[in-house]
Amino acid sequence: MSKLIDYIKAHWVNPARMDHHGNIMWDQRVAAFGGVDLYSPYTFVLKKEKIPFDREAYEAAKGGKKILNWIVPEMGLSSGGHINIFRFVMMLQKAGLHNRIYLLQSINFKTAEDCREFLRKNYALDLSEIELDINIHNMKFAHATIATSWQTAYPLRDFDNTISKFYFVQDFEPFFYAKGSESAFAENTYKMGYRGLTAGNWLRDKLKEEYGMQTESFLFSYDKELYKPGEKRDNVPRIFFYARPVTERRNFELGILALNEVAKKFPDLEVLFAGWDVRNYTVPFRFKNLGSVRQDKLSDLYAQCDMCLVLSSTNLSLLPLEIMASNSVPVCTKGKNSEWMMNDSNAVLVEFEPDDIAEKMIYFLEHKEELNALRASGMEYAKGTSWDAEGEKVRIAIERGIAEDERKLCNLV
Repeated sequence: MSKLIDYIKAHWVNPARMDHHGNIMWDQRVAAFGGVDLYSPYTFVLKKEKIPFDREAYEAAKGGKKILNWIVPEMGLSSGGHINIFRFVMMLQKAGLHNRIYLLQSINFKTAEDCREFLRKNYALDLSEIELDINIHNMKFAHATIATSWQTAYPLRDFDNTISKFYFVQDFEPFFYAKGSESAFAENTYKMGYRGLTAGNWLRDKLKEEYGMQTESFLFSYDKELYKPGEKRDNVPRIFFYARPVTERRNFELGILALNEVAKKFPDLEVLFAGWDVRNYTVPFRFKNLGSVRQDKLSDLYAQCDMCLVLSSTNLSLLPLEIMASNSVPVCTKGKNSEWMMNDSNAVLVEFEPDDIAEKMIYFLEHKEELNALRASGMEYAKGTSWDAEGEKVRIAIERGIAEDERKLCNLV
């Protein structure tokens, strides 16, 4: 036993810090018997020496493709946020811009080739024309450099070897934390003067009105190879629940309270939980714990459900639109964070209140004709969306921003 204690004392334990998708963000080392280090993991927020503008590299790049640097947190398996980032990287590459991906800090990948192979296998990325580097300190001149999470916004602050600085914002990240240091660190990134590329109009308006950011928004679509309209194969009343107790903004407890009331009304109700393994949670009604479901299995899963309960206290995820495209009906909470895309004609909108959620789901389970009308309307709405159209919006915003900032740069030099 003493040898084990000596070994633990002599080594560092590594409880890696995770981002909101469950991906490793940075390496927080904690001495097993020396206390928790709450200083070192956050020194990246302190100002560093600026990396200056490389005029020679700028001149050499004239006349060629516009170059984009993307600063990206290290990714895990099938992270939704990363899927969306890489979707836009690929669209912009196809549109004629040259893209480079730099990892903020690599813990799991020892070489760029390791990372490249991981992305090929798990994200189906064609990186043949895209540069990838696991060391952010190797970042070179680009016409635009793009932060993709609040942590990545800090190295961008100190990187001036670029014409334009953009912030690809998919959610309001201060809401991921209790009001304290980390929420302040996240909020401060909206004050750094970046051009915002936001997922939806709620973030566009919020960052513009509250922080004075220049913002352009893109809307959502879905992968039309993965999500196709299906038909329910039985008459069992069935509800899907996006169940992530580890992610507070997904309102797991609220969903459990509401679903229990629905289950009391419909004893034969089948509830499917997916998004996290909840086998160690006590739930007062019968349910199936599906854990993490492969993307290619989700569309049929949604189609077999009368409704899909997807709660969010922050920005919408892609799930509601994917649910509509699969011929099911999303149940979403009301609010500006949701109603920039969701409305009473394509979804069941509910209050952040368990009785209201339960009452509305019970109503639609009892009024199938009205539920079917919502299903049809939602599917038509989904069909009218296009990732290609949204990618073109982002391309135009980036190229316009570069042109404006380049004119300012030429006037200063």
